[in-house]
Amino acid sequence: MSGHRPVPSAADRAGAPGRRRVPERLDVRPLDRFRSFKVKLGVLVAASVTVAALLTQVSIRAGIEPLLALALVVVIALVFTQLLARGMTSPLREMTSAARAMARGDYSQPVRATSRDEVGQLAAAFSTMASELEQTDRMRRDLVANVSHELRTPVAGLRAQLENLVDGVTQPDPAALEVALTETERLSELVDHLLDLSRLDAGVVELDVEDVELTPFLHEVVDAAAMATGGRDVRWIVEVEPPGLSVTADAARLHQVIHNLLENAARHSPAGGRIHIAARRGAGDGVQIDVHDEGPGIAREDRSRVFERFQRGGSADSSGGTGLGLAIARWAVGLHGGTIEVLDDPRTELARDGRSSLIRVELPGRPPAP
Repeated sequence: MSGHRPVPSAADRAGAPGRRRVPERLDVRPLDRFRSFKVKLGVLVAASVTVAALLTQVSIRAGIEPLLALALVVVIALVFTQLLARGMTSPLREMTSAARAMARGDYSQPVRATSRDEVGQLAAAFSTMASELEQTDRMRRDLVANVSHELRTPVAGLRAQLENLVDGVTQPDPAALEVALTETERLSELVDHLLDLSRLDAGVVELDVEDVELTPFLHEVVDAAAMATGGRDVRWIVEVEPPGLSVTADAARLHQVIHNLLENAARHSPAGGRIHIAARRGAGDGVQIDVHDEGPGIAREDRSRVFERFQRGGSADSSGGTGLGLAIARWAVGLHGGTIEVLDDPRTELARDGRSSLIRVELPGRPPAP
């Protein structure tokens, strides 16, 4: 899924080529300078009465028939009142038209918020809501498209392998079964990630905190990651200072965070590369955990985007990742009240290019109360 692009304002959408515009009509808004709708109504009534009184005086001096004069005064006063009232209620009509268009999936209807009263504030809030709904709808469509694509890949691989086994093209030996198992595990990983995202969106996850001693914990996560990555040719280096360092956290969620980071590092590391996992005391009673590999790194402009769903360093790759691991890691770290970010790479040649493969997780001494 593409990164979040700035959502154009209503004014921008109105002027964008190819977007439908509301037909121009007589829309005079002389009362926009007033900050209160009640004041506008008062001014409208006073102006109508004044116009009616002046017209009556003019008709008397002109010697016009009283009944005809009365009809003319009423008609002209109504036209004058309608002209002012139309400008006052134009944003409401525009919002009604825009809401109907949004129900059809069209978010391009502009709402002109020129007044400073309650109606103008409502129009501005409506434009903001329309922009957010447009962005949400785009994200929903992208999510469906990406999930379909990610599910298709392992399912297609698994189906092809099973068809070969059934047709006798491939013998059911350990190597063929291992390929099928790998695709099944990849599919299972994607389903687990999607379930985590549903919990993220529902906000129903609670932390089961305990004291986690990081030295044995990190070695356990490394063993699990090495097995999950199919024994890739990388070296795992774990450093904990001091050796007895511990943190109060949900062990399962913290395991998920570090495991996702290590899997991501292993996929992008060259053959024989080293992956460093370093833990040390942070600010106060907090803890810093760094994961650093020797891969090509993440470009500076993509450092925040990689933590979005279905992002892989700003470009698609064939490394087998789902594009969800870092998004779930950020969510789990956020549950602990911590932060996760890409820092400048200590390797000078990459630092000059703005690329980095160093990711730091900072956790507070104790997670915040739910």
